[in-house]
Amino acid sequence: MTHWYEGPLASFDTETTGVDVEQDRIVTAALVTQVSAGAPVLRREWVADPGVPIPAGATAVNGLTDDWARRHGRPARLVLEEVARALAEAARLGLPLVVMNAPYDLTLLDRELRRHQGAPLGQYVSGAPLLVLDPRVLDKHLDRYRKGRRRLSDLCEHYGVALQDAHDAAADATAAMELVRAIGRRHAERLAELTPAELHLRQAVWHAAQARGLQKWFSSSGSAEVVDTCWPLRRQLDQAA
Repeated sequence: MTHWYEGPLASFDTETTGVDVEQDRIVTAALVTQVSAGAPVLRREWVADPGVPIPAGATAVNGLTDDWARRHGRPARLVLEEVARALAEAARLGLPLVVMNAPYDLTLLDRELRRHQGAPLGQYVSGAPLLVLDPRVLDKHLDRYRKGRRRLSDLCEHYGVALQDAHDAAADATAAMELVRAIGRRHAERLAELTPAELHLRQAVWHAAQARGLQKWFSSSGSAEVVDTCWPLRRQLDQAA
């Protein structure tokens, strides 16, 4: 019997103009797929002209510049349509979708689709909903008391996964996919018998518990930070209000 973490997976990642999912824009995106562990990785990559300046802080992280995006990017409206349709096709094929810190990338994609296409991400995947595997949520639930940060680079180091060309969308997506496979193997006694659909539902519950714990810590320390309990998409601002 082949467990889900040894079988076919897809993985999605973006590089953006910043970390505000409501206002920032996607510059590059990648969807990588693999029919089984150890098989060749197939990549689809996109470059969009975001239509807004790329801040120096974002450039310092991902190396993307205004000039590069203008020269290599296509209109964001066309790119976003292609990305959404590619994710929908992966869902129709039954591929679980790995997204590291899904509420960031998927929410930003949703807001971009609303901005440029007037349609949410959910409209594109209504025929076959996304089954998301988020290595950050999985690791925090399965090894909740481990100290240290849990960025992609930190988790890759902890699980012995190679991460090359960090902050390249395709490289990060590939590493996240291998990371989920490594998490599945290490915690097989707790994950092997679950289906991706069951894991999707459980991660929503796990993330909500994790968010409530973080919110409690913020409140006790006097911070006004508000943590969204929704996963894999954050609520819209009007809904949150």
